[in-house]
Amino acid sequence: MRSLRPHTLRARLTLGLLVLLAVSCAAVGLAAVVELNGFLTSRLDEQLTEAGNRFAVSLEHKGEPQKDDHDGDERGDTRRQATGTFGARLMNGTVTNAAVVRSAGTLNVGLTADDRKRLAAVPADGRGHSLDLSALDDYRVIASQGVDGDVLITGLPLEPVEAAVHRLELVAGIVLAAALTAAGVAGALWVRWSLRPLSRVAATATRVSELPLASGEVALPPRAPESDPRGEVGRVAGAFNRMLGHVEDALTKRHASQERLRSFAADASHELRTPVASVRGHAELALLHPGPLPPEITRALQRIAAESTRMGAMVDDLLLLARLDAGRPLEAAPVDLTRLVLDALTDARATGSGHRWELDLPEDPVTVTGDAHRLQQVLANLLSNARLHTPAGTKVTVTLETDGSTASLKVHDDGPGIPEDIQPGVFERFTRADRSTKAETGGAGLGLSIVAAVVEAHGGSVTVESEPGSTTFTVRIGKA
Repeated sequence: MRSLRPHTLRARLTLGLLVLLAVSCAAVGLAAVVELNGFLTSRLDEQLTEAGNRFAVSLEHKGEPQKDDHDGDERGDTRRQATGTFGARLMNGTVTNAAVVRSAGTLNVGLTADDRKRLAAVPADGRGHSLDLSALDDYRVIASQGVDGDVLITGLPLEPVEAAVHRLELVAGIVLAAALTAAGVAGALWVRWSLRPLSRVAATATRVSELPLASGEVALPPRAPESDPRGEVGRVAGAFNRMLGHVEDALTKRHASQERLRSFAADASHELRTPVASVRGHAELALLHPGPLPPEITRALQRIAAESTRMGAMVDDLLLLARLDAGRPLEAAPVDLTRLVLDALTDARATGSGHRWELDLPEDPVTVTGDAHRLQQVLANLLSNARLHTPAGTKVTVTLETDGSTASLKVHDDGPGIPEDIQPGVFERFTRADRSTKAETGGAGLGLSIVAAVVEAHGGSVTVESEPGSTTFTVRIGKA
């Protein structure tokens, strides 16, 4: 039933117009039919009253020539009776005579038992009553008391009334169908024309909804044409255009702020590389001093060298993210992804000997188009993430497969999993599952954000599915 309901405002308005028109026309037609039926029936009652009970009296005195006081005709004469006139005489509730006037003369009627019961039930009140006689169809009859204590019934057929009423019903039905058809076409065109400004607003809204508004510079489509501001549609169009203006201003300011932040991050990262490298170099040089150093100084120099190394890696990561955000193109060359996976897993086994590392590769090499150095960084970050955030003894499985057009790389571990509240923002910058992770072993929360940025720069996607005992990162990149 729901599929048959109109979904658009245009269809609902047109359907509502047709329903109202159909109800109105049906009410007018019904009133006309009822009124015509009542009018013709009353005219028929008048004819019966004018005709009186002469024909019924002729049945009472059948075979006895008598003169009528008013017209001088014999009561048995039927020349002044309309064809189809019915007459019946009842004595003590029993029909004694019944006949109908035909063009050839009077014809006795063979009544059934039901017909006799219906005739006996007609009250002798001089008013018209409708009666269905199985031998003669529908009749309008009047019953009156006779001079001999009998009841005389005179009737005329209802067929002319019913024919006129049925003809009116047919004409009304044809006119109603034609009116609904014409009103449907005209109404649809009128509603479509009236809602044309609203349709343009909807089209503009659809184009806006298809724009990538999450990040980057956004160019909104032209505003919806405004119509008469005094109408509802004009007010909607005006309000929608003002809203688009506010959204465009907000997006422009956001983009400018993002650009300033990216520029700052890139410039700061670039400028910090030299002093961080200098600090690290001086610390390492001091550690190489041939003379004896106090243990506290040696430890301090070692920490300075370690932290400067960590800071240098963080600066490099920030600079890479800034460059990727700026849309700088990566190298586009055939890359043997199978070889990269083998090398990355070899390095992971060397640094994470406490974990169990497994590999599942297809028989044929998998080649993609991309930047080999950055893809190597993606693999290293994923394996390092699995090593740092899972306890010793965890099994990490790296699977590489292809469906002919896309290469799929999966890194699965059976560790404790990622907390559910962290999963939605796991690829955002500076996101760490455990804030208490030591600086010596933990990262800055940029590894997975670099994975996402590099994969997206290659036109691919990365997803994560995690629950206690099962975590899977899946990278998909188009093949060469």
